[in-house]
Amino acid sequence: MAEFPLAPGSTIGILGGGQLGRMLAQAATRLGFDVAVLERDADSPAGRVATHCIVGAYGDPAALGELAALAGVVTYEFENVPAEAVTRLQALGVECAPGPEALAVAQDRVAEKQFLNASGVATVAFASADSAGEAAAAAAAMGAPLLMKTRREGYDGKGQRWVEHATDAAAAFAELGGVPVILEAPADFMRELSVIAARGRDGSTAIYPLAENHHEHGILRRTLAPANVTPNVAFEAEKIAARVLKGLNYVGVIGIEFFEMRDGRLLVNEFAPRVHNSGHWTQDGCAVDQFEQQIRAVAGWPLGPTQPHARVEMLNLLGDEADTWRKLAGEPDSRIHLYGKRDAKPGRKMGHVNKVKAL
Repeated sequence: MAEFPLAPGSTIGILGGGQLGRMLAQAATRLGFDVAVLERDADSPAGRVATHCIVGAYGDPAALGELAALAGVVTYEFENVPAEAVTRLQALGVECAPGPEALAVAQDRVAEKQFLNASGVATVAFASADSAGEAAAAAAAMGAPLLMKTRREGYDGKGQRWVEHATDAAAAFAELGGVPVILEAPADFMRELSVIAARGRDGSTAIYPLAENHHEHGILRRTLAPANVTPNVAFEAEKIAARVLKGLNYVGVIGIEFFEMRDGRLLVNEFAPRVHNSGHWTQDGCAVDQFEQQIRAVAGWPLGPTQPHARVEMLNLLGDEADTWRKLAGEPDSRIHLYGKRDAKPGRKMGHVNKVKAL
């Protein structure tokens, strides 16, 4: 096992080679670390900026052995990393952060809500179903409309169906592949908020201001930060974040999504055990952004400040919208972040732009 804090010149391992891995790698190299990325695609966005790019499946023993030989600590850019990959890395003497407990809880939407409720954190009402019959019975008991999601995987609106009538539940279950699902009651929320928070190896925490999020077709389209919220709402979000971080014995950055209800309550929608799309505003709104914060946390360094020095409107660039870089480059308030992806498919996140304004 490596000794913490890791010194510059050590190697940070990253499971996953997408845009989050790319921005993590860029933050790590800025702090003097080398970076080893394990990714199935040899031409991945993160692999092209890393010191070492290991090509292989996330569960490939040989690839994991190569990563373990290089890295002092391993983190990941998405939560669907196979649990056995983390187990194998730990058996090889390499710590993974965030740890396996956070990964296991986040990979199962039912386990996630059970953990939140057991931690005293409110969510919408929910039920689980492993068959079409159980889904129909749960929908009848809870009452429609309901949102049905696969228990595992699924992101950006994928892996979910609205059930408008209880009698439609069995068909929705089949449309989602006949895999175990969670059924969630709808939330009469006013808006969606999120918080980016970090916990260090010494148990210290650093929490960024709340952000307000707007989605289209299940994909985050726009984030405004810091959000205009009351002190009570901000305090409640910080309290929830601290409770989740401690309950998971967490090390690293986490993204927590909230529904702000009309009566002022916050319900947690879900959390992601990694850097988060709604935290991209920190790159141009804070002295230490979420990516550097993640590297600091997993490497055992002191956490950085989270106070904003600007207001930011973050806009995701989807598909061929990234081709507007010439126009964006001419806007004095725009900071462009492109991910280096080769194919601009419709709805695919190709980059984002932060529009920076005075506080």
